[in-house]
Amino acid sequence: MFKRLSLLFVGLTLATACSAGPADPAADPYAGKYDTIATPQRLDPKDGKVEVVEVFSYGCIHCAHFEPTVEELQKKLPKGVVFHAIPAAFNDAWLPYAQAYYAAQKLKVDPKAHAALFKAIHTDHYPLRTIEELADWYAANYGLDKARFIDAATKDDAIRQRILADGKLIQKWGVDGTPAIIVDGKYRPKDFKDFDELNAMTLSLVDKELKGGK
Repeated sequence: MFKRLSLLFVGLTLATACSAGPADPAADPYAGKYDTIATPQRLDPKDGKVEVVEVFSYGCIHCAHFEPTVEELQKKLPKGVVFHAIPAAFNDAWLPYAQAYYAAQKLKVDPKAHAALFKAIHTDHYPLRTIEELADWYAANYGLDKARFIDAATKDDAIRQRILADGKLIQKWGVDGTPAIIVDGKYRPKDFKDFDELNAMTLSLVDKELKGGK
């Protein structure tokens, strides 16, 4: 069943759900550099706080490069703004990374493992591609029981449903590459020269939302 999840996601046609951003650069310094999602949808519709969501994959080297910068972004978010990260399973190769991310959350692994896994894959070049290899890494570095980790990653129905729900939401947001940032389910930065500008644009859009979208 899990092997079919990413194929199902890939089979979904990416919707053209975005319209042009505001056109007045005097009122908006990033006008034209982000898309406004036609039908906004938050990750957590029950939480009234402004949210920032990073769409990522451990299999993405650009996400690995973005990790230190997105950590800085989290520190700069105004009080009351919430940050979430969700893994994209665009293909079979990336599905184990999404499973591992949620299994680690379920088993309450030290949050520092997130950045450490990026380093292990993209800097240290450990062969971490299958759920078994990932389970070995978590066991060696964080003392997890390998069998328990694999069961959580591959047999937990809540994780399976979460990955499916993430895929549908990522599709609605029009995300087709990583890393991507979504602000309050409404805005997706798309045109930035580097990750520092992405952070600056995100903070500007957060401020826009805090002011009621003005």
